[in-house]
Amino acid sequence: MNQRLLGILVDSFPKILIPGLTRTIPLTVISFSLAMVIAVAVALVQFADIKGLKQVCRFYIWVIRGTPLLVQLFVVFFGLPHVGVVIEPFTAAILVFSVNEGAYAAEIIRAALESVPAGQLEAGYCVGMSYLQVIRRIVLPQALRTAFPSLANSLIAMLKDTSLVSVVTVTEMMMVTKQINAIYYEPLALYLETAVIYLMFCTVLTKLQSWGERKLSAYERKEAAA
Repeated sequence: MNQRLLGILVDSFPKILIPGLTRTIPLTVISFSLAMVIAVAVALVQFADIKGLKQVCRFYIWVIRGTPLLVQLFVVFFGLPHVGVVIEPFTAAILVFSVNEGAYAAEIIRAALESVPAGQLEAGYCVGMSYLQVIRRIVLPQALRTAFPSLANSLIAMLKDTSLVSVVTVTEMMMVTKQINAIYYEPLALYLETAVIYLMFCTVLTKLQSWGERKLSAYERKEAAA
């Protein structure tokens, strides 16, 4: 590696990393948090088999899972202004990622809810719990523990997918890398450097996932022994 290229990489590293910490990570955390709210609500509606609302939820999941994330970003950021709805780029990205991830996570949580033995619901009714109490105290905690690994994988995938928001002018890592590359024209080195930073972030999330799974396994063993 020549001195010029090394100097470019050293100089560009913090310039790419800082948007990752101030844009990519907040975008991922906020979007995933909102997506979980959507997912739990949609999954519970389907689990309870609420007529009318269940069909609305299935339609929502069908549309979101059947259209590309990039197209959804374009519709919200470039399409809505034509009908008078203008949304700031970062907010538009949060909206799209929340709605998109909510559809996928809803199916993960729905499957986890259905995996809880029906006998546990009946046991809750037998001790005088209402339906909402059974869901909140018995079904949902178990379902979320079951869904945790899949949801953690979805979080990691979302972090990587945030690279798409550069096309809607959000100044995150990919946008900054493109700007730096326009000056120095070292695409291989610069995009590999960006890939390394994404890998660093994903590695941290993977470690947190492993830690969370160990904690959940220990909790389940403790419950089984009680």
